[in-house]
Amino acid sequence: MHQMPPEPPSRNSGMQIAVFRHRVSEILLHNTIYDVVPVSSKIAILDARLPVKQAFNIMHDEGLALVPLWDDGQGTVTGMLTASDFVLILRKLQRNIRVLGHEELEMHSVSAWKEAKLQYYGGADVAGMQRRPLVHVKDSDNLRDVALTIIQNEISSVPIFKSSTDISGIPLLNLATLPGILKFLCSKLQEQPEGYPILRNQISSIPIGTWSQHTGRASTRQLRTSGLSAPLITCLDFLLEDRISSIPIVADNGSLVDVYSLSDIMALAKNDVYACIELEQLTVENALELQYQVNGRRQCHTCLSTSTLLEVLDQLSVPGVRRLVVIEPMTRFVQGIISLRDAITFLLG
Repeated sequence: MHQMPPEPPSRNSGMQIAVFRHRVSEILLHNTIYDVVPVSSKIAILDARLPVKQAFNIMHDEGLALVPLWDDGQGTVTGMLTASDFVLILRKLQRNIRVLGHEELEMHSVSAWKEAKLQYYGGADVAGMQRRPLVHVKDSDNLRDVALTIIQNEISSVPIFKSSTDISGIPLLNLATLPGILKFLCSKLQEQPEGYPILRNQISSIPIGTWSQHTGRASTRQLRTSGLSAPLITCLDFLLEDRISSIPIVADNGSLVDVYSLSDIMALAKNDVYACIELEQLTVENALELQYQVNGRRQCHTCLSTSTLLEVLDQLSVPGVRRLVVIEPMTRFVQGIISLRDAITFLLG
């Protein structure tokens, strides 16, 4: 995108936001998933009859944080296996509450685990525990409806089913994701950035993201951070209970070290590391070291409170960037976090 100088907060920012959101909706309403998903791309699908252990090993080896599940009996995709499932299994294994023993992971099918999950977590305040039909969209749906489906159901992606009446073959076309939608939208905004003055506004003046209380900004949810010495299980509980995908990891002085995400738990699937450790004894620092050993060091994506909305959207539209941690420039003290979901939620109002 073209760089534009930041614009100070305006008394008419409310009107600016309303006009901008209307234009964004117009763009998304007039385009479908065919504008963001290549029809010829490949997609991984797992048989729901696969043993849990094998399924998670495949997910790790292929670098997948979630994958659709195929039910041969029904002849369609009936669910999704996610990193959250792996977390829930590990929590029960390591807390000695019988659901699956280590040896049972060799034989226990994914579909059986899904049923067990409902039984053991059905009454708990854990995301995704209610039995419900598979959330999906059709290839004829407009991008605004697709984005709203993802946000409102608190999921990271949604299966796209073919709307054709021809029922032969697999009905699944692909997965729709927020990164794909935001990248497409940014390309449209880039064509005429001067037509959207709010893009020059600093994010500190825009209701987007989750912010620390010390910034004086109101947020719909509490900003969570974790120290390196904190138990990983506590960090994972925060992620599941708050229905968030990541948490900033800070040093003793509050400066940003890294971000731990739900998908990082898949590093424990490599060579069955989870079977050789005590999850209750594992610290966040230990977990990050395991992550680095498996996947190498990574960049922690950040921005400043003075960054413009244009700069933030531009960063979030880069493949692999799912969130930006807002930091103070000199101290790297964590001020807030802006996720892809935050960005799309703001854009759609």
